[in-house]
Amino acid sequence: MKKIVVVSLLALLSWAPATLADESIGIFETLRESSVSFSETTDAIEAALTGSGTELVLHASHVVRVPDDKHKAKVYVLTSPSYAEAAAGESPRTISAQVLRIAVYTSGDEQRTLINMANPVAHAMVFYADSSNYDSLVAASKDAAVRIRDLVDNVPGKAVTYPAGPSRTEKKYRKFNGDGPAKMMAKWRNWQESQLLIKEGTAAEFDAIVEKAAAALAAGAVSDASDSTGWDVITQLQLGDDAVYLGLSNPYIEDKMIRINSRFRSEGKSELSPYPGVDHVSALPTEVLVVKEGGKTLLLHYGQMWRMQLYFWDSGYRAFTKNVGVPGTIVSSIEDALEAAR
Repeated sequence: MKKIVVVSLLALLSWAPATLADESIGIFETLRESSVSFSETTDAIEAALTGSGTELVLHASHVVRVPDDKHKAKVYVLTSPSYAEAAAGESPRTISAQVLRIAVYTSGDEQRTLINMANPVAHAMVFYADSSNYDSLVAASKDAAVRIRDLVDNVPGKAVTYPAGPSRTEKKYRKFNGDGPAKMMAKWRNWQESQLLIKEGTAAEFDAIVEKAAAALAAGAVSDASDSTGWDVITQLQLGDDAVYLGLSNPYIEDKMIRINSRFRSEGKSELSPYPGVDHVSALPTEVLVVKEGGKTLLLHYGQMWRMQLYFWDSGYRAFTKNVGVPGTIVSSIEDALEAAR
């Protein structure tokens, strides 16, 4: 009898659900398959955002320039006031966690319309890893994710909720400094070490640096996908009194991220649907930050190799080695565009 009890207990333990720390969490999450057209889907999302009770604030939308116009894609940039309130006491350098994104895109031979999001929970695990309020901030990010899911439920269709790669455990996100053998490409840097300094000023210069940075970015002419120069400022968000987020995109970064992520993928890829990597467009926009901390104003942006591993590691190591110059090209383009703000 004792032996049977022990065996039964072991069987129960083997079936016990994994803890959150061991669970695989996607940096993206697919939410819904729409039963209406792409334009009707975006109309439904926009109508829901302007309605009452969403507790989500729409700041911008951006039509993504998909290679060869083979798919349609649109990104929405949102914030949650309750999430921002929960994070009010955190370092202003963590504001990337609070900027929420939804993407609507078409995929498959029938170009069906799908909706996904950049997963707020995974982002909270990265940016608030060392916060003394980590648990409450992850809880706030989960609430934001629920509100996004509730929002897209307004779109006709069916829920298809599943995590989308790249996926990692909570432990991995909290120490994220790249993936596998490509860690060396990101110089083993975490998120804070990957925030690259463009300009430093006094705290009193905060507003002036924001103004100069925004003007410098807006002044550049946006090129086509063959050239990295010029940036669209999709959004300029002030989060609290000491942080501004400038969300950027251009045809070059859109073309590269979709092509690179699609190249070595086979599932969902066909002549009629050549770019399955369109499902990663909620990685947009890339960021420039202006933050006031420690008596200084810092103009920052991200090392793109770190950022591209965070969002595109499922492209595979070969994709990174074949495109090793792309992150540096994007970094140089942003820094060149901000030269006038130095």
